[in-house]
Amino acid sequence: MAGGSVSECKEHLFKVLVIGELGVGKTSLIKRYVHQLFSQHYRATIGVDFALKVINWDSKTLVRLQLWDIAGQERFGNMTRVYYKEAVGAFVVFDVTRASTFEAVTKWKHDLDSKVKLANGNPIPSVLLANKCDQKKETSTSTSLMDNFCRETGFLDWFDTSAKDNVNVDEAARFLVENILANDKGLPYEETNGDRIKLHQEAVPAESKSGCC
Repeated sequence: MAGGSVSECKEHLFKVLVIGELGVGKTSLIKRYVHQLFSQHYRATIGVDFALKVINWDSKTLVRLQLWDIAGQERFGNMTRVYYKEAVGAFVVFDVTRASTFEAVTKWKHDLDSKVKLANGNPIPSVLLANKCDQKKETSTSTSLMDNFCRETGFLDWFDTSAKDNVNVDEAARFLVENILANDKGLPYEETNGDRIKLHQEAVPAESKSGCC
């Protein structure tokens, strides 16, 4: 049985969007998750940046998570349809210290659902991240209100996160990947010697890539 395990290994490439208002910490969350790094001084993302996280999911499954860090002002442009193309999951991020960023979540979710869907026509799985929880004051996020909000808007779930203190970053990502894998029955996969990444990189013109992590 051990002898055939290598040839049976499935390698998936999943395109995951990270969206939300300017300054909510999207880039910081990605840097923490992919590189275990945190800085207070990331420059604002222009257009879209990329990062790749390789996950040995189990003994027979390797997941390559292609994270698309989309600039906060992009919701008002026409490029999001191009950026969203072929995504199979998304994080929508808001800053718990700025109410306006939470108020914008519904607009981001609507934009997402209107521009990309799974092959079966359903919305792509999305998770809401209440970021910068390390800066919370005494008025903490109400669990029941957030649960209700997620049900009403179609989020799978929500997580309090902190890129600075590394709170729930890995947990939120694992939860989303679990749901992507559950939806993946109809998606193509390939053996470990493939290079399916080319199919996904065609979605965005080269000039719009501001840099790969």
